[in-house]
Amino acid sequence: MEGGVRIDKWLWAVRIFKTRSLASDACRSGKVKILDKAVKPSRELKTGEVISISLAPITKTVRVVALLGHRVSAKLVPLSMEDLTPEAEYQKLKRKNEIDFELRDRGTGRPTKRDRREIEFLKLYLDE
Repeated sequence: MEGGVRIDKWLWAVRIFKTRSLASDACRSGKVKILDKAVKPSRELKTGEVISISLAPITKTVRVVALLGHRVSAKLVPLSMEDLTPEAEYQKLKRKNEIDFELRDRGTGRPTKRDRREIEFLKLYLDE
């Protein structure tokens, strides 16, 4: 692509967001930034730009290597973007996933209200 491509379309094409409307919504709500400035979904993207995307517990940072106007397979994504996200962010995500996991013995049924409250208290305590 010569001139550029819309940022919402590119974020969808490199599989950061599942749908283009989710990418547009993230841009509108200020979760997508270039040079620490929130961008609109219609902003033209150019190669070499560094994008910061706030995704729930982590902030993902990527550099645009190639402009894409259509969605590509997962194998081709590394050719289109360079992941600059620090390892500490991925560790934060791994820790959150470990805390959210609950193991219950088979046949014990659903947790009671009291059990659920204890689980939530432990999660809150471990998260700090």
